[in-house]
Amino acid sequence: MPLPPRPSHEPSLFAGVEPLEVFVDLLSEIESDTTSSEFYHRICEAICRLTTMRRAAIFLYDAGRMRVRAVGSHGISFTRLAKLRPTLHDAPIAQRALIEDRVIVVKSDAIDREVPQDYAQLLGITALVCTPLAAAGHRYGVIVADRGAGDFELGDGERHLMWTLGKTAALAATARNATRQQERTRRLGERIDLAREIHERVMQRLFGVSLVLSAQTPLTSEQRERCRTEMGEALADLRSALERPLAPVAYETGTTLRAELERHARESGLPLELTWAEHVEVPRKLEGLAQSVFGEAVRNVRKHAEPTSVAVTVARDEDTFSLEVRNDGVARARVAGSGGMGLRLAAFEALQHNGFVEFGPDKSVTPPGWRVRLVVPVEETAASEET
Repeated sequence: MPLPPRPSHEPSLFAGVEPLEVFVDLLSEIESDTTSSEFYHRICEAICRLTTMRRAAIFLYDAGRMRVRAVGSHGISFTRLAKLRPTLHDAPIAQRALIEDRVIVVKSDAIDREVPQDYAQLLGITALVCTPLAAAGHRYGVIVADRGAGDFELGDGERHLMWTLGKTAALAATARNATRQQERTRRLGERIDLAREIHERVMQRLFGVSLVLSAQTPLTSEQRERCRTEMGEALADLRSALERPLAPVAYETGTTLRAELERHARESGLPLELTWAEHVEVPRKLEGLAQSVFGEAVRNVRKHAEPTSVAVTVARDEDTFSLEVRNDGVARARVAGSGGMGLRLAAFEALQHNGFVEFGPDKSVTPPGWRVRLVVPVEETAASEET
């Protein structure tokens, strides 16, 4: 329900510590299990509560996907905003707000020059306030807000408050991102420890068994029993290591694999060829993993290949969900190599879903290309989603 506008003459509107109290409350929730969109929705709600604005939205630059996207809103449908793909070139108001580091108000007679006309019509914008979301020389995005309809003026007090809220929101977002980065670093350390443990406890045993089995002389019954025991202990060690809950819970990406494929087809310049079987949906808990594998595969293509074709296949049957990315433009030196750290980490995460990621030369075609393939059991995924 939209918040009622506050009287412009209210003396306490821009005074006191209420803005800090609201954002302290937001910061206290940083380590809770709220999603990114819920976090930014709350910031937009706080902006509307502390000012005379009735609608607000936050747009941030996503460096990973190299685009601007809506991350939160209040008083307006977030679903509609999430479909927009604005740029600084399309929105001069945002460009000026970030460069000049000030709050800019645009009235109805200039709105078509400051934001794309179809955006203004779609969202019913007649006048708009744009606040830079920036701090310490870093520009993260903008907060856009309005009063619902009609032109309006901002007093000096409210203008300064909007500017301050932009700084405070940037601080809150930075603190949240830092917390999540620390969590990712901790998880990376755990995965490296797992790799070391598998190498020391499992691979050494298997290496010893392989040496015995490769001997030219026949094995005695005692040696065979020793090999059997070592293999059993190696499998037990591997099972014990993989039972450790290293994979994070399904993380929010703000998009879907299908949307990312469509975006790359439009914007990346790569010759993508998509095969997506009818009625196939990505299991919810695999969205982050699938997008991660696809993103790493595309990054490898950009770094190491000059393809004429990048074939992406998404499929699902009764037992498994699979994603495969093939390209035909890998240099010969790369064909003999191996995948990077990103794919190796994705492979560890896939193990926690009882799946796997395989990558390497695709010798089924001439000349050889490169293939990245994710396969995960869907029955296991369905069971984990129910719990």
